[in-house]
Amino acid sequence: MPSYDAIVIGGGTNGLAAAGRLAKAGRKVLVLEQAAVAGGGATTKDFAKGYKVSAVAHLLNLLDPRVEQGLDLKSHGLEFAATNLSTTALSPTGDYLILKGNYGETIAGTLSDADRASWAELRQKLMRFAAVLRPFKAMAPPRLGKGVGNEMMKLAGLGLKIRGLGRDDLREFMRLMLINVADVLDDELQDDRLKGAIAFDTVLGAHLGPRSPNSLLLLFNRLAGEALSIPKGGMGSVATAMSKAVQALGVEIRLNAWVQSITIADDKATGVTLKNGETLSAKTIISAINPKTTFLDLVGPRHLDTGMVSRAGNILMRGNAVKLHLALKGTPNFKGVDLKTRLVIAPSVRAVEDAFNPVKYGEFSENPVMEIVIPSAFEEGFAPKGHHVLSAIVQYAPIAMDTKARAAFLKRIMATLESYAPGIGKLVVKSELLTPEDLEKQYGFVGGNWHHGELAAEQMLFLRPFIGAAQYETAIPGLWLAGAGSHPGGGISSAAGWNAAERILKGKGRR
Repeated sequence: MPSYDAIVIGGGTNGLAAAGRLAKAGRKVLVLEQAAVAGGGATTKDFAKGYKVSAVAHLLNLLDPRVEQGLDLKSHGLEFAATNLSTTALSPTGDYLILKGNYGETIAGTLSDADRASWAELRQKLMRFAAVLRPFKAMAPPRLGKGVGNEMMKLAGLGLKIRGLGRDDLREFMRLMLINVADVLDDELQDDRLKGAIAFDTVLGAHLGPRSPNSLLLLFNRLAGEALSIPKGGMGSVATAMSKAVQALGVEIRLNAWVQSITIADDKATGVTLKNGETLSAKTIISAINPKTTFLDLVGPRHLDTGMVSRAGNILMRGNAVKLHLALKGTPNFKGVDLKTRLVIAPSVRAVEDAFNPVKYGEFSENPVMEIVIPSAFEEGFAPKGHHVLSAIVQYAPIAMDTKARAAFLKRIMATLESYAPGIGKLVVKSELLTPEDLEKQYGFVGGNWHHGELAAEQMLFLRPFIGAAQYETAIPGLWLAGAGSHPGGGISSAAGWNAAERILKGKGRR
């Protein structure tokens, strides 16, 4: 039976990051990926003859600098078609705003002097508070309780950094942590286009509306990342560079390797069994896939106590975003907008909230909001000469939609696009709509949630994915978590994988 120091289940960016960090420390590591290519949601694919797209994620915002530098991804081919990408808040009238620099450092377009001044002050405050939270991403969540030693000291140290904001800032920080983004925007700004774009960014990928409690917390999480960028060759180039980097360190990657179960012997994780019947053993088993799938399917309830079965089963994983790809036989005209930007259709806070309301009742949005990228505007190779490909993340849709509902939702999406880019419908050669159900079936995103567990106040830090598994270690000796379902979540950051490997290497287990 082949034996390794560590077996990583899942060859997404978190799994590759964990494998790479362990390999740098001299560990013999095997990565098992069920798909034909590594990367998970960070892949580039052909979806029509002559047209290709980033399959799910299409922008980088949160890639952990430790991963990018620690694996020297640049030397393994990672380049960027665009960095510090601006965002254009579209308007049906063509009167749009462009948020330039790192999250709207400057704004171009017709905006009142009062809103410019208010936004500059609000942005500075948000960025300052996000910077205080940034260190949380690069660490395992502190364990709370008696007898945890330096864990409490670590939490106290971070608390001191927050306290260092000063009395007034601290009071404001605590207020904002408990508020929704809509109230903040309504208090500070007047322009609907600006408020709509920020509200959309806050709830992107979440089962939340701008008026949902604690929603501003997600904006802090987004701002704690890096400026937006587009990898050259699409998101698949990130996974390709990571794969080359870890293989150069000695990591073995096996594709089309479907794990059927995790082997539990004497109450310890000792290996895995593949669907083809092959068994593999390792001292450490690391799951970089969905935590619910890990515990309930690969480990199985018979190896878990009833409390853990209940906690794993109750992880919230509602995903309401769909991915749209359009092959276009010409150049779409968004009323004069430069296509070398990120386009957002979210005309107001109210529009985003109204788009969210139907999904609460299992229905799709009649007037969806969305983020759009035209990859072919940034570099050649995504579409034939003179043609383009459009990639959009659209909200909101329920996980369960029959054929009729899918067709109706696509019709509503196209109607929305038509109002911002007249004539775009006549350019469509082929369309592809990946619903939450498709994302679950094709990429293992349970519930269609790409974070493998909702990012919400009750599922963050030492509550992610649940108490007892929040420091990457599980109650089963030898079994660790390293996926987006663990802290700090998804978004192609790879931080969870790197954090988990660091904790394994430091021997920081509870045993």
